[in-house]
Amino acid sequence: MRQDFVPPRPPLRVFLSPRHAYAPGVMPHRTLSIEELTDYLHLSPGDVERLMREADLPHANRGGRTVFLRSDVDAWASKRILGFSDKRLDIYHAKSVRGTRSIFPHLSLIPDLLQATHIDLALSAKTRASILRDMVALADKTGLVYDARELLASVEEREGLCSTALPGGLALLHSRHHAPYRFEASFIVLGRTIQPIPFGAPDGRPTQLFFLIGCEDDRIHLHTLARLCLMVQKTNIISQLLEAPDATAAYDALVAAEVIVLPSPDEATSGRISV
Repeated sequence: MRQDFVPPRPPLRVFLSPRHAYAPGVMPHRTLSIEELTDYLHLSPGDVERLMREADLPHANRGGRTVFLRSDVDAWASKRILGFSDKRLDIYHAKSVRGTRSIFPHLSLIPDLLQATHIDLALSAKTRASILRDMVALADKTGLVYDARELLASVEEREGLCSTALPGGLALLHSRHHAPYRFEASFIVLGRTIQPIPFGAPDGRPTQLFFLIGCEDDRIHLHTLARLCLMVQKTNIISQLLEAPDATAAYDALVAAEVIVLPSPDEATSGRISV
């Protein structure tokens, strides 16, 4: 075994407290108070009020109280994370690291969520519809997806809101909602198409690398999304994945890229993460 090889860990299964759990078969339409939302998004009350005014943070008034529909907030937050500048992403990721320490046993996520067997570097899809089908099929091969047809419908619904493609040729696919009844454990799969596909990227370029993020919980999803975006911004992982000769090389490149963006253990627990 190579000295630099980092083996994948057992599947990440999250046992949610009643506060965060969903009943089986029930969509995550739970409402959050301002206090709950600040904890969920790692924000201050002032930040929440500012985002309601300036960034269209979805909310409603019920009985004189401001409430937030969890599924709407998640879609809004996912879209913002995908579009964050370097500085904003640094700040959110730092807060997310501290806010999810009770969920993740390690600072790194890739070995918990991804395996080389979850990677296919020769997908033949040529259209938006076919790549979504191929990526859900790849996810289904992990054995962690309960209902592949339902997952495909949810991924299609999410892409209908706005494209999850990033500049540079990469997309971060995910479902419209995130709940434990959808997956046996959280995971990531990665696909590379033989030829690039028009996918609505902000830079107008076609997309060739597709991640599909499958998470049991919104907090895991948002943290994973921020981590992958940070890796894209701060490393040359896109070019490495485009050039990777096989799945093992792609996995190793992702593990190494994640190490570059990780805070130190002391920073992650002390709140002194530099941003």
